[in-house]
Amino acid sequence: MKILGLIPARGGSKGLPGKNIRPLLGRSLIERAFESARASGALDRIVLSTDDPMIAAEGRRIGLEVPFLRPAELASDTSPMMDVAIHALTALASEGYMADVLVLLQPTSPLRTPEHIRRGVQLLDGYDAVCTVVPVPKDLCPHYLMKIGDDGFLTFFMPDGPRYTRRQDVPQAYRRDGTLFITRASVILEQRSFYGARCVPLLLSPDESLNIDTPEDWAEAERRLARRDEPAAQS
Repeated sequence: MKILGLIPARGGSKGLPGKNIRPLLGRSLIERAFESARASGALDRIVLSTDDPMIAAEGRRIGLEVPFLRPAELASDTSPMMDVAIHALTALASEGYMADVLVLLQPTSPLRTPEHIRRGVQLLDGYDAVCTVVPVPKDLCPHYLMKIGDDGFLTFFMPDGPRYTRRQDVPQAYRRDGTLFITRASVILEQRSFYGARCVPLLLSPDESLNIDTPEDWAEAERRLARRDEPAAQS
């Protein structure tokens, strides 16, 4: 089975200009994504998808494969990640490389570890996909929430919301955190989905999950990574 690791890193970020190649405690976000992917030993090939020549040059410098540049129409704020994945799969297929599985490694999730990737690939087994998720606090789960209707009155967000009077009794909800999407190539190409009909959860704790979008997120990533790397440095 050919497992493709795809690191998507477009230029033109507005919240944090140049964030994909900006050093985070000495290593860029794409370098951190590449290092975790390579160290996992679970991927057949790892490639960078970018529209930006500077990002492409940084990718090549650290040893990443950059077999193509992404078209500009797939690198805007509104470009669907699905189209980026399909472009990568079809571009590589045109050169003779037919991936069976795509592992999406968004560089904005710098807390990803090699073990996360190994566990995710193992969980895939005969299913369509694996997606990392984080539990939502019970008081923010849909069954405990309310909404304001068109008539201006409060009503429960879920139809069976009134039956739950204590937040600890509501069904646990989870949010996708972006650390990993592992999907069979056929599901992406034929269904335009990262999930398919049978998507297995890879549950992460809140401490393992972070998506960088703002300067505050960047500062939090520095804090967590420094704390995580401290024991290794001391040993």
